[in-house]
Amino acid sequence: MKQIEVVAAIIRKGNKIFATQRGYGEWKDWWEFPGGKMETGETAEEALKREIREELATEISVDRLLCTVEYDYPKFHLTMHCYLCTLLIEALHLNEHEAARWLAKEELDSVQWLPADESVIEKIKTEL
Repeated sequence: MKQIEVVAAIIRKGNKIFATQRGYGEWKDWWEFPGGKMETGETAEEALKREIREELATEISVDRLLCTVEYDYPKFHLTMHCYLCTLLIEALHLNEHEAARWLAKEELDSVQWLPADESVIEKIKTEL
């Protein structure tokens, strides 16, 4: 099975978490945390900062690793390293996603999360 390794930003502002809605592909319209694939030679933190610049045209600080998720999608195995992050620049621009929302903990179930992200949601609910 194909293996894909990605990083994801759990961006916090106050008591809210930033969620993005996919605008393309097989999982179009599902919600996820922004991020993406690591490139050769990049650390996870470098990849995450680059992906957020590309996807949201903003800068973040990578605060700490929250969890690593292993998930088998039908066509590939995903390893997703999820980091708690903080915005360094408040302005955000959606370059790849069709929508975004700031969700309070009690609103996290109001969107349809990608399957691999669901375990991250449970961790956020119990730990943050």
